[in-house]
This record gives sequence, structure tokens and C-alpha cells, in this order.
Amino acid sequence: MRELWRFGDEMVDTGVLVDSHPLVGHTRLTPMPAPIHIRPATPEDALCLGVLAIQVFLDTYATNGIRPQIAREALGAFSTERFSQHLVDRRTLLIVAEQDSHLVGFAQITLDEVHEIAPVGVQAELFRLYVQEPFTGQGLGTRLLHAAEAAAAQHGTTVFWLTPWVHNHRALAFYSARGYTDHGRTWFRLEGEEHENRVLAKRLGETNAA
Repeated sequence: MRELWRFGDEMVDTGVLVDSHPLVGHTRLTPMPAPIHIRPATPEDALCLGVLAIQVFLDTYATNGIRPQIAREALGAFSTERFSQHLVDRRTLLIVAEQDSHLVGFAQITLDEVHEIAPVGVQAELFRLYVQEPFTGQGLGTRLLHAAEAAAAQHGTTVFWLTPWVHNHRALAFYSARGYTDHGRTWFRLEGEEHENRVLAKRLGETNAA
């Protein structure tokens, strides 16, 4: 069965096949985990989106502990109020992954966001793709990425880009394996500090790696 979900009045096909039938005739020693559903975010998700984002952000960028700059960034960028604003912004698309009423990941897209060194086209930015650590390595990141690409393409995007941290080797390898190419260096500025990121981009419509 193909994974479909509704965004506004439109149905979006993520291109991902999901198994909707439980195994028959097999003895299970432990209960199967609840399925993870991908859906558009709603205003009621703002609180959990903010807390989930703080958790993943700190796991990724605060590996040496918490310092004031990191703390202020986490509390400011990922507040409930900030996500509530994103959810009513027409240029922002938010897609969540939910298991048994718990958010475990999300993707955030900014439509019509242009980066000068990304390829020419109708650009959009994959602003964030966050997966809670216990759910990594299970294909959820790929499902969220496919859903984000489908949603961006549905809005006319032909070039999808993002700017992962240069030291986030897991993310760099993940996107490279899924058709994103490196177009050069950019900088993330944090209270006067400059941190090197890479500009990765992909033309939508090209084949994704599984």
C-alpha cells in the first residue's frame, strides 16, 4: 500500500510503500510496536514539536554540554510560540511522524527560499528534519524526507536544498545516499560565532535511494 496523506485540500503520495497487513500464522514473543504515521502538523502539535526539537538539537549540537549560546538558541528557536507561528505561515510546511499519539520526528520546509549557491530553479529549503534518537536507523528519516520532497514538489519546487553542519557526518552521509550533492560552504551564525555548514541540493523528480 502506498503511503498517502492529506495536506489542506490535496492528497500527497510520499512514494513510500507501507505494509498494512499483520503477519498471520506466526507466534510473536513480544508485541509489535505501533505503526508510525506521517501526517501534516496541526496547531495542537506546537508544544510537542518544540520539546522534540530541543531534544534532537541538544543531542546533535550540545555533545560537550550546555553553554549559554546553545541554551538561548534552543529556548528561542524551539518555543511553542515559534512553532505556532510556523504553523500559520503560508511559506512553511510542517510534517510530523507520530507513533501511538507521540511525536517522534518531523520535517520543516520553507517554500520559495533561495540560496545563491544552490542550483537554479524554483527553490525550497528543508529547514529541519529531526528524528528522536531511539527511532533513527529504522527508515523513518527516509520516510520523512520523501514526504517533505513530495510536499515541496506539490507546491512547485524543483530544487530542494538544506545546510547541515559540516561536523554532522551522519546527516551528510544520509543526504548524499539519497541524491543530494554538495554545492559548497555556507555559515550558520550564532551570537557572533560562525559555524561552517554545507549546501546540499537535489533536483526533485530524480530517483531517491531507499
